[in-house]
Amino acid sequence: MTTFFSPYAWTGGRLARNVRIDVSDGTIDAVTPDAAPAGERLDGLVLPGFANVHSHAFHRALRGRTQGNRGSFWTWRDLMYEVAGRLDPDGYYRLARAVYGEMALSGITAVGEFHYLHHDPEGRPYADPNAMGHALIAAAADAGIRITLLDTLYLTSGVDGKPLDGVQRRFGDGDLDGWSARTDLLRADQHSKIGAALHSVRAVPHEVMSTFADRTDGLPVHVHLSEQRAENEQCQAVHGCTPAELLAAHGVWRPATVAVHATHLTDRDVEILGDQHVCFCPTTERDLADGIGPARRLADAGARLSLGSDSHAVIDMFEELRALEMNERLASEERGRFTVGDLVGAATGHAAIGWSDAGEIAAGKRADLVCVRLDGVHTAGSDPAQAVLAATASDVTHVIADGRTIVADGRHTSIDVARELVEAR
Repeated sequence: MTTFFSPYAWTGGRLARNVRIDVSDGTIDAVTPDAAPAGERLDGLVLPGFANVHSHAFHRALRGRTQGNRGSFWTWRDLMYEVAGRLDPDGYYRLARAVYGEMALSGITAVGEFHYLHHDPEGRPYADPNAMGHALIAAAADAGIRITLLDTLYLTSGVDGKPLDGVQRRFGDGDLDGWSARTDLLRADQHSKIGAALHSVRAVPHEVMSTFADRTDGLPVHVHLSEQRAENEQCQAVHGCTPAELLAAHGVWRPATVAVHATHLTDRDVEILGDQHVCFCPTTERDLADGIGPARRLADAGARLSLGSDSHAVIDMFEELRALEMNERLASEERGRFTVGDLVGAATGHAAIGWSDAGEIAAGKRADLVCVRLDGVHTAGSDPAQAVLAATASDVTHVIADGRTIVADGRHTSIDVARELVEAR
């Protein structure tokens, strides 16, 4: 057994003081507030490990190269496709290993990787048809974090069913049976789960949605939803309904289905998503000028909110959770739209990627712990109960994932993340 002690820890949905955490075999055995110091001291505020519910690892190569330009999501996508056209399994492994190392440094202990870069640049399968997915799983293992590989169905280039063209050919498997045959070869292990994704109503014909939903029933299934107004307009023009309504009509919304972005919603859409997980990606949504989604309305309807860094313009879950609240303040002109507990809950939404045994500092949960310094320039003088609203990823000093220390004194224990990011780029 390993024992950790911290003057402050977030447990039971609130801040506790002088907390002893006993761990064995990667699982928390006991959590004791108001305890005497014992074991390894984690000076600062200890939080549950963060869950990055929505990631496209290869987008990290665009950071600092597109943010200063005018344009739209669609012009940004052209640049993203240029990167997508150059990666092979070895290059993707090196880039993803560095990106997941950066996630670990920021306190992320599990990632949902929305993976659609399947084949070679001409759309031909590699000798290992899941070489790119296996590269991501290996990269996460090296970084010490868990991964849910959300292998993505991507068949068309638009709501009107136009065929894939150019680099998009890397994304497609021909048809649903081709996708199933390839993904059936994937296997989970102790640090990985295999989920699925329906890329969007643009990329999956409505005729196969019901069959896809039946084949993936019970898995974590994610879908890009209403990220841009143009998607909604195209869906209305072709199907006479919103994307959320189209997916509802074909039985896609199931208990483990996660709507990603959910930015431009009607009142009916909010009702439909009231029973779902919904993942917001505020730093990407603002970078791409997509808009502000109705987070508070969705939460009031019953949706379970989570967070992702998506395009990795920033990898900082403090920034994501802070933006969830601040975007609401801007849109509503009211403060305190979410409690600190709500925001911590959104940043630790492991259930949205299938790891329901994580995301809390509680007996029986995975031993994922993130220590945030309270004496740094960002947090000094903060009320520990509100420190998450002041902290940044650079304030993370220690990260324990499944009981194993992967970040110590602000440095990854096995990866020189900055060097590997430069080399991978």
